[in-house]
Amino acid sequence: MIYNIYFDEANKIDQPGKVNSYYGAYGGSEQTMTDITKTIQNMYEELGTKSELHFREYNHDQHLKKYFKVLNYIINQDVNINILIVNNTEAYSIATQLNLTMMELRNLFYIKIPERLFYGVTRHLHGQVDVNIKIDRNDEYNAIGLHSKIKEQMNAHSVYRSKRYKIASVESEESHKSIPLQIIDTFMGIVVFLMEQTYMGDSNTTLIKSDLVYRFLSEGSNVDRFINQIKLYSWNGSENLSELSVGNYVSQFMVHKIRYDVSEMAKLQAIMLRNPDLRAKEYRELMEYPNTLTRMLLGYKDEVEGRGRNFSLLQ
Repeated sequence: MIYNIYFDEANKIDQPGKVNSYYGAYGGSEQTMTDITKTIQNMYEELGTKSELHFREYNHDQHLKKYFKVLNYIINQDVNINILIVNNTEAYSIATQLNLTMMELRNLFYIKIPERLFYGVTRHLHGQVDVNIKIDRNDEYNAIGLHSKIKEQMNAHSVYRSKRYKIASVESEESHKSIPLQIIDTFMGIVVFLMEQTYMGDSNTTLIKSDLVYRFLSEGSNVDRFINQIKLYSWNGSENLSELSVGNYVSQFMVHKIRYDVSEMAKLQAIMLRNPDLRAKEYRELMEYPNTLTRMLLGYKDEVEGRGRNFSLLQ
């Protein structure tokens, strides 16, 4: 069996104004990853899109259907996602105590954090397994020899714990050429969005992201699968990691989003009762929504009319 793991990070330990930094690993069998990539490429062809998948850059709902379909498909596949959250304040405190620069500290974390993440993804593997690790291309990783160090440490872990997997390769990939790297980037972006409660803002970009996340999580059993397939671990300066429940962050988001949506749909319903035959564009203008929120408006309209929020996305 061949098993592939994809690694990415969000924020950096020394990035100003960031409370936490995030490191994610996304794993699945090579066959699963191949099937996922082919299926998503077919989705892109059907939707006539070639743009990459990055949650950070999702700021216009013209790509809502693309993101929704990909997320809805991925969460229903046999994959594992582990995310490690590092408390940047604690990291800075330790760096100060040890008289390390933040760059020196980052180099140490770059070696230890991926190792912990990858072990978390591989520990369920049984039998003889060759593991390939794919890392988003980054000059910093090359400078510290991250690839060879991870391979050596992970193989040592396998021997020490009497596992039978072997790290066959650790290689860099360009994210624009790797759908799996784009997937871990997007899921990590959603987790950061939920944990940091960015959805509490009222900017158009925040509303657009919130609409996508709500539609994705509210579909079928996606909430349960999201909670079960994404494992969160937190480092706060101690040797042992703390496991966090992503469900707590999901619940807080869903409560906030439902409350907001009920209020907005009540406004829309009142407008529709007074003006039953307007075009969607006219309803959007009466709701004072910009063009970037067109599909959010259409989702509200579908729900008000009894078709369900994701009616147009499932066609």
